[in-house]
Amino acid sequence: MAEQENEVRTEPPAALPLKAEAPSAPPASLRPAAVARPAREAHSVANTGNIGSPEGKKLIVGREIELSGNISACDRLVVEGSVEAELNDCREIEIAGTGTFKGSAAIEMAEISGNFEGTLTARDTLIVRASGRVTGTIRFGKLEIERGGEVVGDIGLVSSESNR
Repeated sequence: MAEQENEVRTEPPAALPLKAEAPSAPPASLRPAAVARPAREAHSVANTGNIGSPEGKKLIVGREIELSGNISACDRLVVEGSVEAELNDCREIEIAGTGTFKGSAAIEMAEISGNFEGTLTARDTLIVRASGRVTGTIRFGKLEIERGGEVVGDIGLVSSESNR
């Protein structure tokens, strides 16, 4: 029996299977993390398709902002703050309940919920909301005043000479 215990085993050790081709890339755990890419291409400055749209010609003066000077060539002016200006070559003005406009405006349509003081010519329609107050020289094609709205000053229809 002692001979059996001293007998050397000649079995080869278990070997790991070898692949026919060695991998050229390191295992996934050793590779650097993939770089995140944006889902879409970055916006190009050269893409100017929306600049000519009416939304591109809208000026908003926000709450607690003061603006003074000349304003021209806008389709729509929205006043939530304070504006002291001469408004020319614009289509519409909207003065919010918190807004104040002092100066002159010659436009197609005006909607006043805040305060307007000066010379206002609305060639098409002037709408004065319940919280609105318009004072000064006022000309309009059509006039709508909600209950509570105020219009004070020299008031009249737009003459046919002014429409030209």
